[in-house]
Amino acid sequence: MWMQYRIERRRGVAAYQQIIEQTKRALRTGALKVGDRLPTAREAAIACAVNPNTTLKAYRELEREGIVELRQGLGTFITRAPERHMAEAGSPLHAELSAWTERALLAGLSHDDVRELVELTLEEHEDAGAASIQRGTEDRRTEDRRTEDRRTEDRRTEDRRTEERRTAERQTEERKDHHR
Repeated sequence: MWMQYRIERRRGVAAYQQIIEQTKRALRTGALKVGDRLPTAREAAIACAVNPNTTLKAYRELEREGIVELRQGLGTFITRAPERHMAEAGSPLHAELSAWTERALLAGLSHDDVRELVELTLEEHEDAGAASIQRGTEDRRTEDRRTEDRRTEDRRTEDRRTEERRTAERQTEERKDHHR
């Protein structure tokens, strides 16, 4: 299999990151398989109009993740596929997204519009996730304060009962001494 990268400069995503994403996508969809050779850094750089170091940076990141192996003088080879998710081609989620994309395109949105809408939605979910984490942290802090307040109150109550018991014992001893 020959991998053809396509760099979209207007996307706002670094070229090396797009190479990583496209390689992983090709693996998830079965377009690339373990043992396949990727284009050389020079070949990919020429095809994508990027610096060869950009391609090398992507390949090194993929190597760090254990997905490819750079073999000096031979090329870069797929050594393992990333884990497949339920969103792979043919899954119910993929079918839903495909149907939605078709409706969006039929409604007159361009491919770029669809991409931007999906990215915006993902960003909203990331922001919501961060807000949820923040709320969770605040909720835990509040609960921790309440728990500590209850413990403090329990200690005070126990101290007060202990003091009352000691006072009662002293008074009982004093009455006994007074009657003797």
